[in-house]
Amino acid sequence: MEYNAKTVDEYITQLPEDRKEVITKLRAIINENLPKGFVEQLHYKMPGYVVPHSLYPSGYHCDTSLPLPFINIASQKNFVAFYHSGIYASKELLNWFVTEYPKHSKYKLNMGKSCMRFKKMDAIPYQLIAELVKKMTPEQWIEIYETSIKR
Repeated sequence: MEYNAKTVDEYITQLPEDRKEVITKLRAIINENLPKGFVEQLHYKMPGYVVPHSLYPSGYHCDTSLPLPFINIASQKNFVAFYHSGIYASKELLNWFVTEYPKHSKYKLNMGKSCMRFKKMDAIPYQLIAELVKKMTPEQWIEIYETSIKR
């Protein structure tokens, strides 16, 4: 789904009611648990959490004018997406998440490389997402990004 928002708040106001509630809750969980240093902004037309240029002047290698992305959340046509770049880059973090997921959900994990897709709005494992969000600082993300992704 395409939203024409300039801020995270505008993005949320454009959502259908059921998605507005879920995205608002995910946003609150991220903001309450994300280590200091990450910044919330509309990033790639969805709510995003990035390492700002003030902490990492090099920016994102695909477009250095953009800050280094870390987490995004989005309302898609058939699901809510939770993107976590650190889970893509850290095998240890990925293994932890995949092991923990069944303890928090009775549904099969629907996941791509960095994207978790939640089709059942009442079955999103918010507590697990809160734990995941806490696990990587901007400095750790930069180090992993520099050694594993940036080429």
